[in-house]
Amino acid sequence: MTDRSTYLSELSNAEIASLSSGNGFWYSKRVGEVPSFNLSDGPHGLRKQGTSEDHLGMAPSVPATCFPPAVALSQTWDADLIERVGTALGEEGQAEGVGVLLGPGINIKRDPRCGRNFEYFSEDPVLAGELGTAWVKGVQSQGVGTSLKHFAANNQEDDRMRVSSNVDERTLREIYLRPFQKVVTQAQPWTVMCSYNKVNGTYASENPWLLTKVLRDEWGFEGFVVSDWGAVANRVNAVKAGLDLQMPYDGGTADQELTAALDSGEIDRATAQQAAERVARVADRVAESRREGFAYDVDAHHGIAREAAARAIVLLKNEGDILPLTTGQRITVIGEFAATPRIQGAGSSRVNNQRLDVPLEELRAQFGAENVSYAQGFSAETDGTDSDLATEAIASAAAADVAILFLGLGNSQESEGFDRTHIELPVDQIELLKAVAEKQENVVVVLTHGAVLRLTPVIENATAILDAALLGQGGGHAVASVLSGAVNPSGKLAETVPVRLEDVPAWGNFPGEHGNVNYGEGQYVGYRWYESRDIAVSYPFGHGLSYTTFEYTDLRVQPTAAGDSLTATVQVHNTGARDGREVVQLYTSVTDSAFERPVKELKAFAVVDVPAGGSATAALTVAVTDLEVWDVRRDSWIVEGGTYTVQVGASSADIRLTGTVEISGTETPLPLHLDSSFGEVMADPVAARLVIPVLQDSPFVADGDGDDALGVDMMKMLASLPLSRLVAMAPGSLTTEKVQAVIAQVNTENGVTV
Repeated sequence: MTDRSTYLSELSNAEIASLSSGNGFWYSKRVGEVPSFNLSDGPHGLRKQGTSEDHLGMAPSVPATCFPPAVALSQTWDADLIERVGTALGEEGQAEGVGVLLGPGINIKRDPRCGRNFEYFSEDPVLAGELGTAWVKGVQSQGVGTSLKHFAANNQEDDRMRVSSNVDERTLREIYLRPFQKVVTQAQPWTVMCSYNKVNGTYASENPWLLTKVLRDEWGFEGFVVSDWGAVANRVNAVKAGLDLQMPYDGGTADQELTAALDSGEIDRATAQQAAERVARVADRVAESRREGFAYDVDAHHGIAREAAARAIVLLKNEGDILPLTTGQRITVIGEFAATPRIQGAGSSRVNNQRLDVPLEELRAQFGAENVSYAQGFSAETDGTDSDLATEAIASAAAADVAILFLGLGNSQESEGFDRTHIELPVDQIELLKAVAEKQENVVVVLTHGAVLRLTPVIENATAILDAALLGQGGGHAVASVLSGAVNPSGKLAETVPVRLEDVPAWGNFPGEHGNVNYGEGQYVGYRWYESRDIAVSYPFGHGLSYTTFEYTDLRVQPTAAGDSLTATVQVHNTGARDGREVVQLYTSVTDSAFERPVKELKAFAVVDVPAGGSATAALTVAVTDLEVWDVRRDSWIVEGGTYTVQVGASSADIRLTGTVEISGTETPLPLHLDSSFGEVMADPVAARLVIPVLQDSPFVADGDGDDALGVDMMKMLASLPLSRLVAMAPGSLTTEKVQAVIAQVNTENGVTV
């Protein structure tokens, strides 16, 4: 790769400033020898627009494969499959001359109402990080860059350009930054996109703690930081903080401001030149990776889209094993989504899909057109009941052997740009479902949606439920394949389905008010909240049924010889009559932790294919660094030593096997001072040994006949008292000088400095 340092040093301040902003909506600038390159939307499909300057997608983009959005891809829990999807996206980027594909979105699904949840993977940072890493590796294997987004704490659409996400540092690092950290350290995306919002009062685009200290100094990020489109409030402050490329071009105003700041010395030349150099390095990398005349296999990509969609479908319920359906049954299909499928979310990621598998057509091809009737039943974009449509659908259901209802949300009901105010299905759809269930005992519901729905009325009235999320252009074929049994469903939920909205962790703290949203639930996001507080849910994180059954045996857990990870193996037995695929999930907890922790946390997962009657070994590896907690006292990550409980199961609530493993900690002694509590002293072996003798002459230790005068009650009382208060409460017998001398001796023996 070309070394641009010398060349850039010869450019004028105006040219340096120019390199750190775009040319229009979708291109970087060409400045002298530094080439321009295209940036294009595309987390689930390329959305490259031609000459249009339309960021909102009102004008058409080039035809491309629409793969399942992240809401569905995450339900595969299959990093290998997602890397293949990424590779296909990279190929399409190469064919269209795209330099950087803007994705993936790996923000945590803090609340089910977030309008952009369809673009994000999960409520869990390990799952989001692993799947995002696979996506980035796949795309970049084809010489097309990625842009990891939206950095950081971008978890709502409401007031998204101004709101301050106020979150404590431990929660921020362990939940909201952890997936970004995993992707950056494991896959090195060419760019990272900063978010619109503020983080603890400072715009992400102007936040040196985020963009420099954490991203670059701690994680070793090597690429450039690009703004979300329109996210820069002050260009000079942004460049100082670590932003490298402002998008889109604003007509030159911000370039002039940065040039003036350079000329006046408000910002030093080295800082601005470093931003320009980061952009130039990626520009050169794009040019060197370009494959002129490259073409991809459209049919093969549609095949991958179909495979990913089929693996993403979650079988939530299958009462009486009604599914898979059998040939010869009279089937009625009800719902507009069956004939006009919603395959993706609305907003900046909307893809101009090349092909479309329509569920109704695919079901007729699978079961015979003569066996499959159709009734629209309702309008997908309205909430009012159409009595004629409903009457027709109910009559059709009564005359069939089984009714398949395609229910869900339309684009007007969830989209980028706004958050939902509830998590309900439209009333007319629920009323139709109830009416159909009164006439037909075999009711299958197929759900279309980009974010979590309250499913209680569906569970009460449906015999079987498929969560089809948003499946991309191959979704129709995928649904038909699962309903017929050609594909055995293996998808697992990547987020919890609550019983009601009032149960969600962020209830009362979403979407905030007056420009601030407080993350009051802390680290208790998703299943961490429900399980730690023993709140019933409709379906737990990780849930998903199969047309076969699995038994787990022989859990073995041990640390590796190097001590940098632990490994677990478990035997998975297919005890049914169909070949199947199982997602094995590993959760950990810590016995007697010194930190507040959820009752369990996902740390690893593995996908295994198991033939009917056969067995397979699921091997899971947990890096010790994934067991770290952020210790605010030390301002660093530590691994807490002790006994870890390892739970392996089919969901967060369906634990099949449990084991334990001893993990060596990385804690170092904390420095003691006069504000240290007596409890903290007693927890430190060195301190306890040295401090107890000093207390012998104090009123806190009574005279006795050799018995331990520091009884349990006294210890509990003293535990929260700072040493300075002990001195104040025992004048004469204890002195500040005496305690300080002991403190100094403890710190010396522990090798710590204050």
